[in-house]
Amino acid sequence: MPDSEPQPPRSSSPSGPSGRPDPGGLLLCGARLTDGRTVDVRLSGGRIEAVGTAGSLGASSSRGAGGPEGGARVDLTGYLLLPAPAEPHAHGDTALTADRGGPLSHDPEDVQRRATEAALLHLGHGATALRAHVRVGDVQGLGGLTAVLRARRTLRGLVELTTVAVPRLLTGAAGADGLAMLRDAVKMGACAVGGCPDLDPDPTGYVEAVLEVASEHGCPVDLHTDGGDPARLARIAAMAGGLRPGVTLGPCGALGSLPSEVAARGADRLAAAGVSVICLPQGGCGGSECRDTAPVRLLRSAGVRVAAGSGALRDVANPVGRGDPLEAAYLLASRCGLRPQEAYDAVSTAARTVLGLPEVRVEAGFPAELLAVRGDRLSGALSLAYSRMVVHRGRVVARTSAVREFCDSATTSDPGLPRQGRCESS
Repeated sequence: MPDSEPQPPRSSSPSGPSGRPDPGGLLLCGARLTDGRTVDVRLSGGRIEAVGTAGSLGASSSRGAGGPEGGARVDLTGYLLLPAPAEPHAHGDTALTADRGGPLSHDPEDVQRRATEAALLHLGHGATALRAHVRVGDVQGLGGLTAVLRARRTLRGLVELTTVAVPRLLTGAAGADGLAMLRDAVKMGACAVGGCPDLDPDPTGYVEAVLEVASEHGCPVDLHTDGGDPARLARIAAMAGGLRPGVTLGPCGALGSLPSEVAARGADRLAAAGVSVICLPQGGCGGSECRDTAPVRLLRSAGVRVAAGSGALRDVANPVGRGDPLEAAYLLASRCGLRPQEAYDAVSTAARTVLGLPEVRVEAGFPAELLAVRGDRLSGALSLAYSRMVVHRGRVVARTSAVREFCDSATTSDPGLPRQGRCESS
């Protein structure tokens, strides 16, 4: 359906500042699912309460009318309803700094403001959960992490923001402070430990240190690596095997430049160890020099769980980064040859699994984490996903409305072109 059709109105029963779902729930009317069905979806208590054929869950489907038991109603006619994406690889502490002169500011207020704005940009694109890699140690100490944790509290009820502590060095005399700070970061509230072993003089020792801290605190590991050194990748896989709650690597862009048989062996080792890979089809980040995309199809065929993230958001590593999970899915489909559903799963189902979040389906009983996109098929949504509505914990938390208009044709006779009336965005 054309993107300039009328947009869903604001809920007739807005949520309060606490971020809790409306007491009467929310009814999404006339949404299309990827299997072609048109349905009504009732949300309550942060979960999907019921899914039925269009018109079956309410006596009236009029736009903006009150829903059952006083809840709100939103008309999603012309929209595709999807499980919400998640952003598994962001850098909130450095986001939005590409156009600012001078050195990067580590002032906690600046970092908190940037991290908050970045998270809201991701949310506006549809990501209701976000993992931010935050540098600790060196000049910034623990100030950047403190600032991002404050942003997390500010954003509660809008988006789920978690953090990965990223030290620069962990081995030798120079790494002693970084190791102590990594442990302090977990005690402060970092949800995962990570870093860039490729940048340490002893990459194997770096990984060993990260895994030791993760084992001590029972937290996941999320490491930056280009994946271009087969021996190093094999060692990481061997050390990571069996660690719970899990190990993730990314962006692994250099893995695809290895000889095919070498890359295939690396993929098999990662799969056997249960290591997930987060690729960055939009262009890498500050923790990686390689801007190529990981060999997604090779990894998937080996049995590796592959999720996709955005990486840099308008910082020096990618001054035009958008932070849009649907763009990441579009690139996986257009450049890497994945089918639209496979590409979208990489930014939704796989991304949520990597983050340790529960599965989302548009079915009763699942979390009400949803994205409505203008369109009737997933391929079209990935191509022209301008208008969006985002649901987090059962309430509408973000809307983007796009209106496209064309002037009259220069011909005197009616050329039979499809026409639309003027529409105002909500």
